[in-house]
Amino acid sequence: LRVFKFIEDEIKKGRQVYVVYPLIQESEKMDYKDLMDGYESIVRDFPMPNYQISIVHGQMKAADKDYEMQRFVKGETQIMVATTVIEVGVNVPNASVMIIESAERFGLSQLHQLRGRVGRGAEQSYCILMTSHKLSEDSKVRLQTMVNTNDGFEIAEVDLRLRGPGDLMGTQQSGVLNLKIADVIKDKDILQHARYYAKVILKEDPSLSLPKNKILRYTYGQLTKYKNIWNYIS
Repeated sequence: LRVFKFIEDEIKKGRQVYVVYPLIQESEKMDYKDLMDGYESIVRDFPMPNYQISIVHGQMKAADKDYEMQRFVKGETQIMVATTVIEVGVNVPNASVMIIESAERFGLSQLHQLRGRVGRGAEQSYCILMTSHKLSEDSKVRLQTMVNTNDGFEIAEVDLRLRGPGDLMGTQQSGVLNLKIADVIKDKDILQHARYYAKVILKEDPSLSLPKNKILRYTYGQLTKYKNIWNYIS
C-alpha cells in the first residue's frame, strides 16, 4: 500500500505516526476494519526489531493504556495504533502523520480533534482519511469539509447543519430543532443582533420596568405561561 510506504518514509525521517480505527472488534453490521485487524496488518509490514508499535484502546486497563501512551510520547515507539481514546490529551510534537481508517464513520468534531494531534511541531504534518468506496452524502460533505478547511468554526457550522442543533431547552445534542420560523444557521446574523439588543435592554432595565419596555414585559410574562416557550417565539 502506498500509505504504508509513506509511513515508512516519515519514520525514516525520525517522525512518528498515529493510525486510528473506529472499533476494537468487527461489527456484523458495518463492513470496515477494526483495530485489531489493523494492528496485525501493521505489525506484519513493520516488524520488530526495526519498528516498535504501541496499541491503545478503551478496553485496556488504565495502567496499560498509560504505559503504551508514554512509550509513544517518549519516542520509544514509532507507530501508535489506537481508537479515539487519543482524541484529546496526547501531545507528541514529533508525530507528523495521522491516518484515520474508515473516516466516514467518524463525526466532524472527532475528525477535527484527531487531526489536531499532529501539526504540533516544526515539521510538515499530514492527516490521511481512509474510506470505503460507498459513502453517504453526509459522509462526503464531512470528508470534503475536512479537506477544505482547518477552521474549527467552519467545521462546527457544517457539523451543526448536518446533525441539527438539538433541543435548546433540553439535553438532546443533535436533531431537528423545534423552531417554527427561525433557522439558527441561516438566521445567525439576525440572532446575533437580537442577542446584542437583548443584552443592552437587560443591562439598562433588568426587570423591564421602564415604560418603554412595558410591552416586552407583558409579552414575556404571557409566553412564560407555556411549557415550551420556544414554539411560540421562534
